[in-house]
Amino acid sequence: MSSGEREPSKQERTYTVLKERILDGSYGPGYRLVIDAIARELEVSPMPVREAIRRLEAEGWVIYRANQGAQVAPVDTGSWKEVMVTLALLEGYATAAAAPELRAADLKRLRAINKKMRGAIERLDLMQVSRFNHEFHGVIYDRCPNSYLRRELAETNERLNTLRATVFLYIPTRGNESAKEHDSIVELIESGADPVRIEREARRHKLRTVEDYESRLAEAGQPAPIGGARVS
Repeated sequence: MSSGEREPSKQERTYTVLKERILDGSYGPGYRLVIDAIARELEVSPMPVREAIRRLEAEGWVIYRANQGAQVAPVDTGSWKEVMVTLALLEGYATAAAAPELRAADLKRLRAINKKMRGAIERLDLMQVSRFNHEFHGVIYDRCPNSYLRRELAETNERLNTLRATVFLYIPTRGNESAKEHDSIVELIESGADPVRIEREARRHKLRTVEDYESRLAEAGQPAPIGGARVS
């Protein structure tokens, strides 16, 4: 670290570690955050841990329950669906806007990422499937000329990161279907297809995840969230 760079505080380092563990699924929904145990593991006093947990609570990652303390916030299926449907609309538009800006090297990279995603699917490495899925769409987002939309997509996707691996686990066939849909999107972009068609395909790609998830809930005898996410 150069002399001009400030070393992160203990609270900042603790916050970063805890958030990374929530995002990568190490701390799943409902996981209890025991302050003393975390402090011992990270070799800090309890105070930085408390401050980090308060910050995570303010951001919605952590909740407090009576007699149980701090826990990773549970999955709100209804909220997840609402965000996914919104993301479908944003992602569809962003993909169509990015299409003319994507170069041959970008398309080659998209195919390479999708190949890695298929390898992770075969290994049943759901965290890697999730990571490559996110990376695939990130390449497209980066070429979207609308900077405000890019920021909105980044923030929305961060909220969904904690749920993606869970979704692929709950609907295991979704990984292969998603990879095939990625291929279709790349082919449409490469062929110079109508932006309306590209937007529709990118939107359908996201909405299919919602539909597959709801179908799985129905098969398991669990009620689906209120409201529909029909593909049009």
